[in-house]
Amino acid sequence: LYYSFQLAELQEFPSTLTNHATYSVLSLLQVSYHSEWSLNGTLINLGLDRRRRLSGGNLIISSLDRYQDVGMYQCMAYNTVGAILSRRASLQFAYLDHFKVHTRSAVSVREGQGVVLLCGTPTSSGDLTYAWVFNEYPYYVQQDNRRFVSQQTGNLYISKVESSDVGNYTCAVVNSVTKGKVQSSPTSLILRTDGVMGEYEPKIEVNFPDNVPAAKGSTVTLECFALGNPVPEITWRRANGVPFPSKVKMKYSNAVLEIPSFQQDDTGGYECVAENKMGKNTATGRLAFYAKPQWIQTMKDTALAIEERLYWECRANGKPKPSYTWLKNGQQLLSEDRIRVEDGVLSVSVLTLSDAGMYQCVAENKHGVIYFAAELMVLASPPDFTGNVLRALLKAKAGTTVTLECKPQAYPIASILWKKGNLPIHTNDRSAPNRNGTLRLANVSKSDAGSYTCFARNRFGMSSTTGRLLVTDPTRIVQGPVDMEIIVGESIVLPCQVTSDPVLDVSFSWAFNGQLIARGDGHFELVGGRAAGDLMIRNIQLYHAGKYICVVDTDVESLSAVAVLIVKGSPSPPDSVTVEEVTDSTAQLAWSPGRDNGSPITNYLVQTRTPFTVGWQRVNTVPEIIDGNTLTATVVDLNAWVEYEFRVLAKNSVGVGEPSPVSVKTRTEDAVPDAAPGDVGGGGGSRSELVITWEPVPEELQNGESFGYIIAFRAFGEVSWTHVATSAPGASRYVYRNDSIAPFSPFHVKVGTYNSKGQGPFSPVVTIYSAEIEPSGMPAGVWARSVSASEIEVNWQALSFTPERVLGYEVAYWEDDTKPETMGKVRVPWNQTSVTVSGLAGHTQYFLTVSAFNTAGTGPFLPAINVTTKKPPPAQPPLNVEWTLIGSQLSLYWEPVVAMESESEVTGYQLSYRRQRHKEVNTLITTNSTAELTLPEDEDDYYIIRIQIVSEGGLGPPSDPIRRREQTALGSSWSLYTLA
Repeated sequence: LYYSFQLAELQEFPSTLTNHATYSVLSLLQVSYHSEWSLNGTLINLGLDRRRRLSGGNLIISSLDRYQDVGMYQCMAYNTVGAILSRRASLQFAYLDHFKVHTRSAVSVREGQGVVLLCGTPTSSGDLTYAWVFNEYPYYVQQDNRRFVSQQTGNLYISKVESSDVGNYTCAVVNSVTKGKVQSSPTSLILRTDGVMGEYEPKIEVNFPDNVPAAKGSTVTLECFALGNPVPEITWRRANGVPFPSKVKMKYSNAVLEIPSFQQDDTGGYECVAENKMGKNTATGRLAFYAKPQWIQTMKDTALAIEERLYWECRANGKPKPSYTWLKNGQQLLSEDRIRVEDGVLSVSVLTLSDAGMYQCVAENKHGVIYFAAELMVLASPPDFTGNVLRALLKAKAGTTVTLECKPQAYPIASILWKKGNLPIHTNDRSAPNRNGTLRLANVSKSDAGSYTCFARNRFGMSSTTGRLLVTDPTRIVQGPVDMEIIVGESIVLPCQVTSDPVLDVSFSWAFNGQLIARGDGHFELVGGRAAGDLMIRNIQLYHAGKYICVVDTDVESLSAVAVLIVKGSPSPPDSVTVEEVTDSTAQLAWSPGRDNGSPITNYLVQTRTPFTVGWQRVNTVPEIIDGNTLTATVVDLNAWVEYEFRVLAKNSVGVGEPSPVSVKTRTEDAVPDAAPGDVGGGGGSRSELVITWEPVPEELQNGESFGYIIAFRAFGEVSWTHVATSAPGASRYVYRNDSIAPFSPFHVKVGTYNSKGQGPFSPVVTIYSAEIEPSGMPAGVWARSVSASEIEVNWQALSFTPERVLGYEVAYWEDDTKPETMGKVRVPWNQTSVTVSGLAGHTQYFLTVSAFNTAGTGPFLPAINVTTKKPPPAQPPLNVEWTLIGSQLSLYWEPVVAMESESEVTGYQLSYRRQRHKEVNTLITTNSTAELTLPEDEDDYYIIRIQIVSEGGLGPPSDPIRRREQTALGSSWSLYTLA
């Protein structure tokens, strides 16, 4: 193993190293360098020492020797610039020798007496820790208020011996660095038999020095322990009476006082008090603060001209106050001739080239030493204008002051001479060459234009630089922007136009509220030519309000013009809408105003939303019109026991702004219902029932909890009402059952409301009838006939009398008694005694019955009759339809259709025709497969014609359409369609 430590000033260097490993020190520089090492101030001759060698500046020591290699090491690094010393580092070796092997004498004490068992630590180096083994390992002495192991002396202290303490004691020592451990020979503790020790006052055996130095930030430990009978109690206090800070810790029954992170405030006197009932004893000492040096001011690399003066100062803090030394290239500097060294100040007058090199300031007190290095470069050269020549062409506005700088690089400083053309420039009221080389021309005019040359000279040589001055006419802004007011969304142009000298380059830029307007912003565009830099602002928004500055830059000057743009928009949303007071129909609102956005707020609008509304709705308020200076309003005409949300909108001359944030949901107070159910009616139902129906009251009109309905009814002629309540707020029907109710009896009915606050209004009284019974009579004379393949005509005789009400007749029909799902029904009014049942299957037997019905159901019926529908018409339509048109006479021809065995015989053909623009349909029946039609001429219209088969089963499908054809007859043009 080996350790590498940086000795350059970039990092701290460890002051002490202890290890049995190989040791290496690394010096870090930024350029190529060489290094050499010293031990205890003596240069190490690496050529004569095989155990030591250099590797990249590192000193590597093999086979470390405890006696030869211990000491203080320091590295010097040097190159062509100079040399510097590293900080010093101490190399020490940690070790722990064995105890001398001998038998220790037994210690005999009386019970109750105090005793000290000595450890007798062997020779060592490095921090040690102590413990005592009682009788045999691993049983260690447990420290308490009676027993204490000092980490300063290693001794074991027992303030009052008890019989349980009898035994053998062995001191165990551990080196914290090497982790080596040794044990002493055992010491026997026995009790004397000549009596028990009486009580006595405390005697402090473990104490701390009168003066204890403590480093800043370190952990300070003070020990205090006393013998005595009874066992003394240990307490601590500061001499100045100031309480201990919370960081201070007491350990081992107050035998150890620990102060972590020691600071200046912790210095002073400390007292340990040991006390029992026989008396007390006190030990005192003082903690002194010390700190290693730390830099608070350092020098930096410096380049000075030859013959100039060097002044460097470095300062460090520390306690005690550090002393300073200065090194040049690793050698100490002393005051002599031009050099003065005093504390942390180094000054050198009239620098020479030999003064260049590496310098180090060293601050040191007895607790540490620190180094800081800097390079001094001494410069000597003739004047040089490279990189600092006069501008080839300098433009200036007439009437201004022009400054021409002549700053050559010269060591020592050069003397300066100015010429205009070939003539030297002398100081007068308008031209003033300064000692630092600057030429100042005040209130220049056209006559000042020309060529200017600066000459620089020192003892190493001379150089010059030349430039030309051009004097121009002033630039003026002839039209600048003006203050304006504008509405959001509009567009404007802010003008900025100038007149200027033609030789000048003119550029325009605009600033908005102190920020330069960047090109590419979608709202801004610079328009105009060379003499104009107008700014167009499109689709102006509120945030475009503010100060606009047009900046005109030329080669010689900069001008600006300012305008303030006020942007008006609809108001910003009001804020903090609160509901301050609520009744069953009103709510008191308050809000904070939003920004008016350039136009005063004229009035506010209030909107509300409930779980029962779709979106937001305008509400009535008091005052009805809320002006812009009013920030409260009472919302009226609200429903009781409904949860409301409110928002407020502001309006100004521009328009209505965005709504405010929504208020907290607020429920109005409950109240007696003020709405009655609507559409009260009823009737029907089963025998002995009175069915009452109504339209439920919407939830938002129920006005409170425990909402329900009160149903009141009475028979015709009765005075008192029967009342029934239902607590279901969504109920819409009530059925009253009583065997005494006569069928179809009239009743007066009304329905009211109630909730937890009381009873609400009733609906208007209506008349409804109780349930009726089915008709008892049955129609006679029922007969039926098949009309076509899909229709049957049914006839019957009307009932002459029945005690029950008859609303009409029901015809039921079905194909098969075993298939009830084939049943169909047709109902007709009471004054009708026949009906045609359609939509039937062809050539199929149907069973039919007829019965009377009312709201209670259908009555009895006679046994079913049966009828078979006719065969269906042929499914084949007329084919190959042809036609001729002569004048208005149309002749049609088609192939005859032959019916199949399962189809009805063809008895003829039906032609249906109409004009496309008319609804009237004409028909013609023919038994042949030809037909003649007379069709009036109409050049702007055409005919639609259908041809279908006629049979007893009905009409067959129509023929295919004949596509449009044009035929001229007698000079006329006709159009014809035949369509399905």
